[in-house]
Amino acid sequence: MKKNRLGQSDLFISEVGLGCMSLGTEEKKAVELVCRALDLGVTFLDTADLYDEGRNEELVGKAIRGRRSEVVLATKVGNRRVPGREGWTWDPSKAYIKSAVKDSLKRLQTDYIDVYQLHGGTLEDPIDETIEAFEELKEEGLIRHYGISSIRPNVIREYVKRSGIVSVMSQYSVLDRRPEEEVLPLLEDKGISLIARGPVARGILTASGEEKAAQGYLDYSPEELPQVRGQLLEAAGPGRDPGHMAIRYALSHPAVAAVIPGASSVEQLAHNAEAAAADPLSAEELEEIRRISKASRYAQHR
Repeated sequence: MKKNRLGQSDLFISEVGLGCMSLGTEEKKAVELVCRALDLGVTFLDTADLYDEGRNEELVGKAIRGRRSEVVLATKVGNRRVPGREGWTWDPSKAYIKSAVKDSLKRLQTDYIDVYQLHGGTLEDPIDETIEAFEELKEEGLIRHYGISSIRPNVIREYVKRSGIVSVMSQYSVLDRRPEEEVLPLLEDKGISLIARGPVARGILTASGEEKAAQGYLDYSPEELPQVRGQLLEAAGPGRDPGHMAIRYALSHPAVAAVIPGASSVEQLAHNAEAAAADPLSAEELEEIRRISKASRYAQHR
């Protein structure tokens, strides 16, 4: 599988990665999925301490034991569990980040994280302190690089301007083209990579996503989305799988280093991985997809 450089770092990641949030909590199944991903050449794994209250990191750690050198491992921080309180609180403080990384390392059964990401962020955060925490973790060798996971343009701009991030993880697909207007051009200009999550839009953009399309998606209403989906499937033509077309669309922008579709079965995993072997979209195909879909923009966090 093709590997792309992540930003200006020394990391090269498989262009189709695995979003581990959908692995579930059953150990045997989750470990099998991750191991199968590695066998298929999917070497970029993304998890978070938030997923299943840390259980997801534990399962990923079990799966990559003995194969750590094959993996570019990404996880996230910023959502804090408070004992005796339900749910999570947001904590981007230096003290918490430097404490939480140790728990993630333990669950992942590794002594370093390749890409440590801030799992959100607002302009009210102590941004310089947050950046300082990541920089110190780099110096200490606990992380190799850091990035942010955000769909807030105002936050992304601040980290691009003030930090050494190598990546921004953000939702990006044919049905969510919001990054195209302002985020992707900025990242491309600064040599920072986008990691695209949700490339098949909850499965709507796959061959079997008709039922999900009837629920609508972002600014596509339940009435219009089935028609748009039908037009996209028609644009794919008989020689191109719709899901592969969706994945290739996200990968078509030069700032995108990888897509991270989730997979809850070996069949889904294999199907996603096969997109890496699909032909890139032609200029004509890209133009048709953009004609059919909406070029939306972020309405908030200006």
